[in-house]
Amino acid sequence: MASVIGLVLIIFMILGIEAIFQRQTAGLIYSNMSNVPPANTVIVLGASVHADGKLSPILQDRVDTAIKLYRSNKVKNFLVTGDHRTEDYNEVAAMVNYLQEKGIDKDLIISDHAGLDTYDSMYRAGKLFGVESAIVVTQKFHLPRTLFIAQNLGLDYRGFTADQRAYQTEYRLKQREKLANLKALWEVLLKKKPRTLQARLH
Repeated sequence: MASVIGLVLIIFMILGIEAIFQRQTAGLIYSNMSNVPPANTVIVLGASVHADGKLSPILQDRVDTAIKLYRSNKVKNFLVTGDHRTEDYNEVAAMVNYLQEKGIDKDLIISDHAGLDTYDSMYRAGKLFGVESAIVVTQKFHLPRTLFIAQNLGLDYRGFTADQRAYQTEYRLKQREKLANLKALWEVLLKKKPRTLQARLH
């Protein structure tokens, strides 16, 4: 009986944290291009890249959305942040290559090769790269956690949804997001430092 009560309490805690994140960030999330306030930088959060360097659908939608914001004069430059822990896996280079293929000047792109998770990406964007005004682009399910972290780091960031299709892995990612919320709350409470504050890992 005690184990059942404990499980119920854990479920309520997870759902409660999710609700808090959503309530605190609801006014910062936009899905209509005309309503989003202009900012200096669009921050594109990394996601999986295929072995041939092709962006996964989730990541392609994030980058395409960032390009739309730029072409709508909502932002002036790009910060792409993601995982480049090994030489044979590089989310950042894949995003930069894609942006350039779409006609974005490389001088407009800032690369963060050590955005190993959402917390590190937000922390490094503000504290290392000095991005004070930004629109963060990712999928709707990911934005409350992202902006909750940014808020608690003292960063004036808004979010724009990158959802342009249904994703095969969306259900699994949404469930993982509930657990990631616990991690984010813990990181915020501990005022965690990123794994590195160097410009890149290599």
